[in-house]
Amino acid sequence: MSKNGGACKWYIPDGYYPEKSTGEFVSHEAICVLNPGKKDAIIDITLYFEDREKMDSFKAQCKAGRTNHIRMDKLKDKNGNGVPVGVPYAMMVESDTGIIVQYSRMDTSAGMALMTTMAYPVE
Repeated sequence: MSKNGGACKWYIPDGYYPEKSTGEFVSHEAICVLNPGKKDAIIDITLYFEDREKMDSFKAQCKAGRTNHIRMDKLKDKNGNGVPVGVPYAMMVESDTGIIVQYSRMDTSAGMALMTTMAYPVE
């Protein structure tokens, strides 16, 4: 752990971007980042799948002393590819400075379900 209580590497084993939405709310998921430090965080995100090669080159940023809710439906890799919908995956979140990471999913495909969990930090 860094001086600010954050870590530079986090794992989220249960990612899933629902294919459908119902009603006025859109299904989505987000990597929720807190950067309590004094340096902006440059964030790299890698996706792992059950039946295909990993996807990397996803980038994000979280300013010093701020939060950033990284919406996975808006995230693109360096080639313009987005997160696949309807496919289970896991995530590795790496930062050049200590951050705190939480994951949340809003699934409106069959009613309303909100799921959130803290990511797993690695020193």
